[in-house]
Amino acid sequence: MGSTEDLDYPQIIVQYSNGFLISKVMFTACELGVFDLLLESGKPLSSDAIAAGLGASTMGMRRLLDACVGLKLLAVEVTQEGALYRNTEISNIYLTKSSPKSQYHIMMYYSNTVYLCWQYLADAVREGRNQYERAFGVSSKDPFGAMYRSDEEMLKFMAGQNSVWSICGRDVLAAFDLSPFTQIYDLGGGGGALAQECVSLYPNSTVTIYDLPKVVQVAKEQFVSPEEHQITFHEGDFFNDSIPEAELYILSKILHDWDDDKCKQLLAKVYNACKPGGGVLLVESLLNEDKSGPVETQLYSMNMLVQTEGKERTAAEYSKLLEAAGFGVIQVKRTGKLYDAVLGRK
Repeated sequence: MGSTEDLDYPQIIVQYSNGFLISKVMFTACELGVFDLLLESGKPLSSDAIAAGLGASTMGMRRLLDACVGLKLLAVEVTQEGALYRNTEISNIYLTKSSPKSQYHIMMYYSNTVYLCWQYLADAVREGRNQYERAFGVSSKDPFGAMYRSDEEMLKFMAGQNSVWSICGRDVLAAFDLSPFTQIYDLGGGGGALAQECVSLYPNSTVTIYDLPKVVQVAKEQFVSPEEHQITFHEGDFFNDSIPEAELYILSKILHDWDDDKCKQLLAKVYNACKPGGGVLLVESLLNEDKSGPVETQLYSMNMLVQTEGKERTAAEYSKLLEAAGFGVIQVKRTGKLYDAVLGRK
């Protein structure tokens, strides 16, 4: 048996300790508009020019830019006139606001909302409940009431979720051939990015976004064009209101918000509304069956602790919930990306 000296503990601990610092550097560069300015300039810029353009201190901006170079978010070229900075390809694609695959909004949601809840992770572990009350002074009994505590906060959340589906949506929708299902309900469909991916991938389908009235209003105003005739809306609370008949129901990142009893309640309603031969598609980040990973999903499960009433689950756990509601012929597809797909048939 080897000694602890065989393991590089100091490096591992330092890397983990620096995780917060790394993410805040990236979030701050996004928030200040560093990547957007460099994209718009069309040429490399000096730290002084970037600082002047963004109204920041030259000393602070130089340190931020150098940290971004170290993280491979920026590249630098040293010339006779000094250091000139430019975006890397990954920054142009994912960190600029104008990119179709921009992750700017989800990063701002993490930076300004999620991290505030995570300050109370130890309390969440002790108490086994979300931390909205400590973080924001609002009741934690209704997670989505807390999450949507203001119009601005709701808009940030919806924009963030849309940015996730801009890079993950097609993978989960193509995990199974959904072309036989033409009448689809996206329960909790929010800003409609997944619905838009769905009608793009399956042009013979229509998708109805079922969400709370205030969410539907924002989706219509901000995210889904009236010219998108394949997408319609249904206002309601799917726990308390009826669910209309459809061939397929999509529950993307819905069940992970709730405990098993709430999940069984919702899935039973979906099963009763579902047409014979229809089904339900669960889009979730799946844990390994022994819960040994993936680490991203384990971290998401911690986030469910500080923000919701739910948790991340294994494929077997989701299958068990589907079976309890009456669904059979359950198929599981791991996409190799952030989110996976589980299909249950009626």
